[in-house]
Amino acid sequence: MENNEVHLSELLQIRRDKLKELQEIGRNPFEITKYNVTAKAQEIKDNYSDFEGKKVSVAGRIMSKRGMGKVGFCHLSDVSGQIQLFVKKDLLGDEEYTIFKKYDIGDIVGAEGEVFTTQTGEISIRVEKITLLSKSLLPLPEKFHGLVDTDLRYRQRYVDLIMNENVKNTFIIRSKVIKAIREYLDNLGFLEVETPMLNTIAGGASARPFITHHNALDIDMYLRIATELHLKRLIVGGLERVYEIGRQFRNEGMDIKHNPEFTTIEVYQAFADYNDIMDLTENLIRYAAKKSCGTEQINYQGTLIDLSHFERLTMIDSIKKYADVDFNEIKNDEEAQAAAKAKGLEVDPVKNTRGDIIALFFDEFVEDKLVQPTFIMDYPVEISPLAKRKPSQPELTERFEVFITGREFGNAFSELNDPIDQRERFKAQVALREAGDDEANMMDEDFLTALEYGMPPTGGLGIGIDRLVMLLTDSYSIRDVLLFPTMKPLNN
Repeated sequence: MENNEVHLSELLQIRRDKLKELQEIGRNPFEITKYNVTAKAQEIKDNYSDFEGKKVSVAGRIMSKRGMGKVGFCHLSDVSGQIQLFVKKDLLGDEEYTIFKKYDIGDIVGAEGEVFTTQTGEISIRVEKITLLSKSLLPLPEKFHGLVDTDLRYRQRYVDLIMNENVKNTFIIRSKVIKAIREYLDNLGFLEVETPMLNTIAGGASARPFITHHNALDIDMYLRIATELHLKRLIVGGLERVYEIGRQFRNEGMDIKHNPEFTTIEVYQAFADYNDIMDLTENLIRYAAKKSCGTEQINYQGTLIDLSHFERLTMIDSIKKYADVDFNEIKNDEEAQAAAKAKGLEVDPVKNTRGDIIALFFDEFVEDKLVQPTFIMDYPVEISPLAKRKPSQPELTERFEVFITGREFGNAFSELNDPIDQRERFKAQVALREAGDDEANMMDEDFLTALEYGMPPTGGLGIGIDRLVMLLTDSYSIRDVLLFPTMKPLNN
């Protein structure tokens, strides 16, 4: 280990010495402010017949070097891909070729020259001029082993992007997914809006918030856990179709599915119910898949996911299907508690109603079975404080969640627009908070005031962008689709 550290120290010094030599002869790369790029690597290779014999100017990072007698070869990587540079002493001149030979893997260069194909058939650029644009003072990870330590990859995403082409592609697809979502909703007449990230009340979801302090106002504030309540205020105000793509913050644990800072899309449509939103959700996910991946058939961790079909099940029917317990036959809290005990489930003394236990059964016996796209509908009112009751079954709500690969991807309801009912449900949530549930909703008087002015029947939806990108890029962990995931500091 000590020998490796000495070796690395020597390499670092050699690179700094090379930089000093360049600076001493007036060739300081850090003084260059711009470089004129006329073509990208992949563009040249994809359209070779248009570029053959023509001069181009490319720029990027040196990823490999070989040769260096009178002829040198190196591969230059830019955002689009890689292309070979053919560097000949006779063409470049003695002095410039000597300087070029001292360039290191990782250096950023600009190269001008003619596009041609080598004798081995590789599309290349015959370099007539090469300019060092930035000196890499740290060596890239060793070529064949690369950057494989996942913790280091997440901490040093910049190196991860340099070394791993598939990582770059993941974030290109992420951008395409978000673009497709916007395109789909914009084409339906939805208006993109922005709502506050700092709030005096954390609402719109059941989650533990981050708390901060506003010095000028001398009040505690919360980073938002959802955009829901502000977007509904806009529906009250007459903006009939709105959506927001933005960051949410939840002060909770981290695992392969959760990061404390994450991205959602929330959509609200006036004069629509959860059936309309179910159709919208299905079509939106399909559209994003086709636009970003070119197909509705997605391979995720070895399983083919068919986005062309979404199954629809009520929560009670799904429990009957997977746990063989029929809550249509279980009429009260006591019977539900007995059914839970019979299945070996531990009932929370605070959350022990029939509705709570239905949710417990679903979590325990159903969720991980929902591999292919499935809508689970009609949730108990106890766990759906912002959803409208089903007129035919008032103990249930017009709510659905969408599940794929055994994970929840989205949550939606026919939105509760009865201010009297909403107040009572907020009171029930406040009682849960007072009993120690710090994820329960808070009382939001301003939101109740908005509802009292009148909100039309409305359907609403929230989808986790990160989980959708995980699916469409075959990524195992949420950290693989976040450029800079939350990490514990190394000195802690």
